[in-house]
Amino acid sequence: MAAELLSCGIYRVSFSDESLSEIREAITRESIRGLIAAGAISKKPIVGIARGRARAKAEQKHKGRQKGKGSRRGKRGARLPQKTAWAFRVRVQRAFLQELRDKKLVEPKVYRMLYLKSKGGYFRSKRHIKLYIDEQKLRKR
Repeated sequence: MAAELLSCGIYRVSFSDESLSEIREAITRESIRGLIAAGAISKKPIVGIARGRARAKAEQKHKGRQKGKGSRRGKRGARLPQKTAWAFRVRVQRAFLQELRDKKLVEPKVYRMLYLKSKGGYFRSKRHIKLYIDEQKLRKR
């Protein structure tokens, strides 16, 4: 009844130790209201969940800590989707090829051939393109 009057759950109702005998005798809503007004029955504060530890951990993660293998949930593809990784890789390769073309280090036909190979996923990285150009002797003299 006290919980109803205080608009809270039964576990949040607090009884003072000095007034326990009075509380036992209270059987009407009116008598309980009187005890609430007297301070014999009160409502405990809501217990929240402290965010201090969470903030500290977030701060560490912002610095790049706590991101090792043991902290990871989800596969590699979930953390960095394949499509996004591919887009990053191809952008770097295309920028490198354009640089080579603009500096006239490769012929336009060679540029086009390398561009299409890059588009098809032939090269693993920018370094791989450099190796390929050197192996095939595609650099202009």
